[in-house]
Amino acid sequence: MTCTKQNIRPIIHTIGSQENASPEERFQNEVLRPILKMQHELIISYFNNYLIRMKLDFNLLTGFKKKEIISSTFSKNNQFKTELRGMIIGQLTVDEYQKYLPIASSLNKRISNMLQERIISTF
Repeated sequence: MTCTKQNIRPIIHTIGSQENASPEERFQNEVLRPILKMQHELIISYFNNYLIRMKLDFNLLTGFKKKEIISSTFSKNNQFKTELRGMIIGQLTVDEYQKYLPIASSLNKRISNMLQERIISTF
């Protein structure tokens, strides 16, 4: 058995039926969510490094202020968002990338939202 990108992704058992799902929702659940789960530690490490570069001591902030900073970073810092998105897109297979391209705009929004929620829930 050869090791492929898909073989190393975690299986998410909580994903329900995909029968009535839109192509974007199906791609999100079948491809993006497992990739985000697999890349979790890297995503959090990247965000921690961002905090260090910005000289932000997250430990001193309230939960509300942390969420505010995370949301602000995602809305204002395109380089941050693009680099994180690249960590996810880089894990796609060629076939998945071909499916991603026609709906990239809506999938990029989904990726950003999922990344933001993942970081918020961690902190």
